[in-house]
Amino acid sequence: MRDLQPEILLSLANVESAYGPIKAIRGVSLKVHKGEIATVLGSNGAGKSTILKTISGVLDPTRGTVTFKGADITAKDPAEIVRSGLAHVPEGREVFPLLSVKDNLLMGAYTRSDKDGVARDIEQVYNYFPILRERATQDAGLLSGGQQQMLSISRALMAQPDLILLDEPSLGLSPKLTKEIFEIVVRINRERGTTILLVEQNANMALNAADYGYVLENGRIVMEDRCEVLREKEDIREFYLGMKDTGVRGERRWKKKKTWR
Repeated sequence: MRDLQPEILLSLANVESAYGPIKAIRGVSLKVHKGEIATVLGSNGAGKSTILKTISGVLDPTRGTVTFKGADITAKDPAEIVRSGLAHVPEGREVFPLLSVKDNLLMGAYTRSDKDGVARDIEQVYNYFPILRERATQDAGLLSGGQQQMLSISRALMAQPDLILLDEPSLGLSPKLTKEIFEIVVRINRERGTTILLVEQNANMALNAADYGYVLENGRIVMEDRCEVLREKEDIREFYLGMKDTGVRGERRWKKKKTWR
């Protein structure tokens, strides 16, 4: 997809963010092109969620620039960023537990005034996730973990975003539910044209769903490429997909200090 040079929807330039004295991301630069699914891979504590929080305005960067649709949104108010066309599905779902499923969806559309359009979009998300229609009047806090994840994604869609930041959608879910969620994420991208920046520990699922990937280690981008290329990289296969090279070359490599090429 990147070979066609589509429009750059989101870019980060030398972004750094910290929690007090601890730097979480260091000099991160990345680009997300319109219409694609991009993914950021990395282990726990690598800084993946911090990147999304910095983009959506939850965390102000200490350095660098975040640009969305050609405008500088660095450290802007999160509500203003949502209105610009960006939605954040946080890690851990964070639904409104005492509101019904339908009211959670309506909360996602709080920036909109087109009642007919909101009603159509509710029907569309019910088509993506039929269980939400069945549970429409039920308190969101009573949903299962997988159903809450479906609701969290659907609530983001209600804002009609150009870009969705999706943080660890497989967290705590069974393999079957994870597969179902990822299939819907791809459908949303293909059918609605919604651009998605996906943070995910399940590298196999992420690399199969996404078009372009970044690998984050200790707060820095250490590798990037099209996902079909990343899947064949020896480092990715060994450290993220669990496919070790058992040949002579692999033995020599494991005798050395772990490095990225």
